[in-house]
Amino acid sequence: MKIITITSRDNGFIKDLKRLAREASAYRRLGYVWLEGDHLCRAALTRGLRADTAVFSDSYWSETSKEWAQTASKVVILPDALFAEISALESPAKMGFILPWQGAATQLQPGVATLVLDRVQDAGNVGAMLRSASAFGFGQVVALKGTAALYAPKVLRAGMGAHFALRLVEGVELQEVLALSLPLLATSSHQGDFLHQARLPWPCAWLLGHEGQGVQAALQERAQQHIRIAQPGGEESLNVAAAAAICLHTSAAQALVGGH
Repeated sequence: MKIITITSRDNGFIKDLKRLAREASAYRRLGYVWLEGDHLCRAALTRGLRADTAVFSDSYWSETSKEWAQTASKVVILPDALFAEISALESPAKMGFILPWQGAATQLQPGVATLVLDRVQDAGNVGAMLRSASAFGFGQVVALKGTAALYAPKVLRAGMGAHFALRLVEGVELQEVLALSLPLLATSSHQGDFLHQARLPWPCAWLLGHEGQGVQAALQERAQQHIRIAQPGGEESLNVAAAAAICLHTSAAQALVGGH
């Protein structure tokens, strides 16, 4: 293991790290993702991943070096103030991993329970939806063009490690969704079966759409089943991440009861 200390904000490594920490699509240009915080780093280690580089604030490394010493090929130590300057968090986490980005999968895997994101733009929503997909047994997430970058820093933080349990496919065209060879279930606020009364196929692909516009009409037309969530409280619609959690959980529960 190689240990180096960097103190200058003008260092090339520091400039790239700041881009990874703050820019949504920097991972595509630089070929790496930045995991800030011990929770995300531990989640990666649990899935058998190893960091290319681990970065620590000086004070945190002094306290925890024995715990983290063997988790990366290279360790970079930064003054606390410089680490805080790089971090996009209000309360910097004091450590992080840099992992090689292998690129998103380029082919959809047919027959695998899937969550399809249709132009979902809020990074927090996307990360929360990935987390629900992982929790409820959906092995693949497909992001149509216009969806927030799946490995953006905010998405990674909201996903809480779900990225490492899922097959992720980005930049998908609408026609490609048909290659899933699964029943397509489209959420809707005004048509279709109520979720609590519907019989849901398994495996399936859930279509969740843009925060304001919902699932686009061209994709709605291809759905085998339209589903709405009963809202006795009278709200016009649910947050898309909340709707996804409810729908995916109901699918998983019916699959368990049905013995799939």
